[in-house]
Amino acid sequence: MKNLPQKSRVHLYLLLVVIAVFIWSIIKPASYSSWALEVVPALIGLIVVVAIYHRFRFTTLSYTIMAILAMLMFVGGHYTYSHVPLFDWLQDQFDLKRNHYDRFGHLLKGVSVIVIREIMLRKTPLTVGGWLFSIVISITLAISALYEIIEWLAFKIAKGGKVTQGFLGMQGDQWDAQWDMSLTLVGSILALLFLSKLHDRLLKEVKK
Repeated sequence: MKNLPQKSRVHLYLLLVVIAVFIWSIIKPASYSSWALEVVPALIGLIVVVAIYHRFRFTTLSYTIMAILAMLMFVGGHYTYSHVPLFDWLQDQFDLKRNHYDRFGHLLKGVSVIVIREIMLRKTPLTVGGWLFSIVISITLAISALYEIIEWLAFKIAKGGKVTQGFLGMQGDQWDAQWDMSLTLVGSILALLFLSKLHDRLLKEVKK
C-alpha cells in the first residue's frame, strides 16, 4: 500500500470503509428481503466502478460522493429507511410527523450530479456552461424518477407486502415520490453551485 500513489491510497481507503459498512449492514438487518432491495443497486454500482478503475478513473471528489451514497443505502437497508435510529430520535425530539432519513437520503442523492457532470465533461463534447448545467440536472432527475418507478413496480408486483412497504418508505405520505424527486433536484442544484469549481480543479489534474 505504501507504494501506491497518494490518490490511489485515498481511493482504497474509501473502498475499505464502504466494504466495512456493507459487512455491518448485512449482520442482522431488519429484513433481509428489504436489505436486498435497498443494497443491491449500490452494490452493482460499486462493482462496476471498481471493475473500470484502471480504464476510467474518476476524481477523488466523485469517489467520495459515491462512497457516501453507497453507505447511505447500506444504512437504510440495514434498518429500513423509515426506522434509522438517529432520525427516529430526531423525530421524537422535534415532534416530527415522520422519520426523515429517506428525505435526507434523496437530498444527498442529488449530489450524484457531480459524478454525472464528470462523465459528461470527459466523455462528451459538452463544456462548462448552461447546457451542461441543464443536462446533468435532467439526467439526475431522470435517474431519481426511474428509482421511484422501480419502487412503485416492486410494490405492485408484491401486492403491497410488508417488505415492499418498507422499500417504498411512504410513511403515509401520498406525495412521497414528489418530495423525493424535489429534494433530489434541490440537492443537485446546491451541489453544482458549491462543488463545481472544486470539481473543475480536480478535473484539470486528471487530464494532466
